[in-house]
Amino acid sequence: MGTALAKLLGEVGRRVSMWVYEPDLAQRINETRVNDVFLPGVPLPPTVTATSSLEEALFGASTVFSVTPTQVARSVWSRAGKHLAAGADVVSASKGVETGSASLMSEVLAAALPGAAARLAFLSGPSFAKEIAAGQPTAVVIAAADPALAARIQQLVSTPSFRAYTTDDIVGVELGGAIKNVIAIGVGVAEGMGLGLNARAALITRGLAEVTRLAVTCGANPLTLAGLAGMGDLVLTCTGHLSRNLQVGIRLGRGESLDAILGSMHVVAEGVATARSAMILAARHGVEMPITEAVTRLLDGDVAPGDAVRALMARPLRSERER
Repeated sequence: MGTALAKLLGEVGRRVSMWVYEPDLAQRINETRVNDVFLPGVPLPPTVTATSSLEEALFGASTVFSVTPTQVARSVWSRAGKHLAAGADVVSASKGVETGSASLMSEVLAAALPGAAARLAFLSGPSFAKEIAAGQPTAVVIAAADPALAARIQQLVSTPSFRAYTTDDIVGVELGGAIKNVIAIGVGVAEGMGLGLNARAALITRGLAEVTRLAVTCGANPLTLAGLAGMGDLVLTCTGHLSRNLQVGIRLGRGESLDAILGSMHVVAEGVATARSAMILAARHGVEMPITEAVTRLLDGDVAPGDAVRALMARPLRSERER
């Protein structure tokens, strides 16, 4: 996603310095104009350069997009923060909940960048990096406490193929973007088991219900979860086979071990770590999340896919609106 956003901004004439962890990859990107590991086959414009130096990447930047995996964001920004220009805006596009602390990215970044807390914005919504890079029509949402900041980032990222909306509901946008990955693993398990389209629709719908329950309890506007960062991203991640989380679930449903699946991937499936963190949040706020719990138990090896499905179907009958 970081590479796709760099391409998007570079193509409209923005000068983009892209931080890459691996020095050899940064060198190859500058030589070949392609990120052959994380977005192969996609040429980058000459306005985009790569570097493995945080200081070099951040020098003079007025807007910084943070697209690191959730679980390393705190450590990256503990090193990067000292290089952030005074007054720079920081836009997080990471979708997850931190392991252990169960902190949202807004909390992680506010702690790591105390001087920049008022300049944090959050980009989310149904957006596969490959399709963004290909110029396919995409709509996202920008969340920020400051409407002027949200509008500023909206103007910065919007292009003829990339449309941004704004909101002040940071919590709703973050939780919608994070927990949909967990639900997608569950949907993938059902697909891997060959359970059919009825099961997929039920998991998506009831998954949205439990994501909404948690988000609203944490202070979100329920309408956010009916929008791009909620239902939109959930549907995409649960039905689009470019979804890494869906693919993890499919392979689990076919009987592969989690270790083997993760060992074969060079990209992060955020839902694997977020599942456990989501359950911590749910327990903290007294919210029932049966699908998330089933996925977490499956990932932990406490239950087999078939047993998880049977347990969900055997739950006590209730009203659809019951919380």
